[in-house]
Amino acid sequence: MARPSLARGLYAITDQQLILEGELTERVSKAIDGGAAIIQYRDKSSGQARRLEQVTVLASLCRARKVPLIINDDIELARAINADGVHLGINDASVRAARAQLGEDAIIGVSCYNQLARAHDAVAAGADYVAFGRFFASKTKPNATTADIDLLVEARQQLGVPIVAIGGITPDNGAALIAAGADWLAAIDGVFGQTDVYAAALGYTGLFTTKG
Repeated sequence: MARPSLARGLYAITDQQLILEGELTERVSKAIDGGAAIIQYRDKSSGQARRLEQVTVLASLCRARKVPLIINDDIELARAINADGVHLGINDASVRAARAQLGEDAIIGVSCYNQLARAHDAVAAGADYVAFGRFFASKTKPNATTADIDLLVEARQQLGVPIVAIGGITPDNGAALIAAGADWLAAIDGVFGQTDVYAAALGYTGLFTTKG
């Protein structure tokens, strides 16, 4: 499968604790309607059969809408449904292992927290993008390490790959992160924790149309 094009914008991340059973596809569709540039499926539960069923449907939706679908942490799940890529954290498989299993066209992203050196290592290993954060207080990960906005400036100057900013980002505070170098603003609760997912997504997307 050829790699889809990657547009700057909202990087919307699902969370099983925020989305009622049976509403995942509808809410992801509304996020895409609101301009989400990438969807990441993030589900930390152990229900493998349910997760496979969910991502199979999401993969069809995202392909039809021409929006990349990234799987959080799970290379096997990404391979099973031929997802566009995988996102790896500090305790997950290596970039090289993911590339070996998913192929050259897979989009592989790496969480780098507040560590520029980790980002350099990820890029050297073949990562397609890196993610930094949290930048602000986060409901999803309240104890996550804090990153400084200046890190985005340094990363933009040094890395040569797209950058995701994550952690407590809202339409009210996101513009500064874009100005500092973020290509995507990641949101979990800011999108899927809201009653009107479409309007919430539009709030982030508008930052790129006015500040891009």
